[in-house]
Amino acid sequence: MANTCHAQLVLAIAVLTNATGACAELKVMVSGGFASASEEIVPQFEKNTGAKVSTSRGASQGTGPNTIGAQLRRGVSADVVIMSREGLNDLIAEGRIQAGTDIDLAQTPLGVSVRAGAARPDISTVEAFKRTLLSAKSITFPGSTTGIWMTTKLFPQLGIAKQLEGKITNTGVAAIEKGDAEIAIQPVSELLHVPGTDYVGTMPAEIQYISVFSGAIVSGTREPELAKRFLAFLRSESGMNAIQRSGMDPPRPLH
Repeated sequence: MANTCHAQLVLAIAVLTNATGACAELKVMVSGGFASASEEIVPQFEKNTGAKVSTSRGASQGTGPNTIGAQLRRGVSADVVIMSREGLNDLIAEGRIQAGTDIDLAQTPLGVSVRAGAARPDISTVEAFKRTLLSAKSITFPGSTTGIWMTTKLFPQLGIAKQLEGKITNTGVAAIEKGDAEIAIQPVSELLHVPGTDYVGTMPAEIQYISVFSGAIVSGTREPELAKRFLAFLRSESGMNAIQRSGMDPPRPLH
């Protein structure tokens, strides 16, 4: 009888633990634009739930081996992804996302940064922005969603694609501090608070690209309920406050 009671107690504790999320581990893949917000949100969620959240990074789109899509395709385990809406739509089309779980979380415009102490370039108008890019010795931005848009749409639209060939790298804002690039163009959330750099401002509104970051549950997750709670927490007041502090705004309208 004692053994039976002990077994029932162990089972009850296990069920309670699973229901509350305590001792459970959630694996979240995050793209660079949302990384700053996640660094604040994750500890709050862990404190509130007792769950453990492990995060890993990956680009939303591109051809590299470490994009979020490439990692999922080769079997890297994840429960939740947070990435650009364009990249998430690709994964939805592949059937890698649990149907109906995708939500838009934040949006941010493209901005420009330079090395700390360097002269701030004029990006106040489209023509000034063009002149700044043409006169720059080197330009950097990630080769993910916004980088693809700039190289395939923006630069050809501005008529400067050919002139910029040879001066573009895809290492991102980290190259600015090292002196490996003169100008970085990225979502504002990736540019703020980066040591060794100065944030200049956003690109002109006429040629602006608004990045939307979205979250979703990965098909086959072992923690579906905890994943739902995490996405709900991202949309809570605490989550939205962290998102805004990272340089993003709630998308309008929310998806």
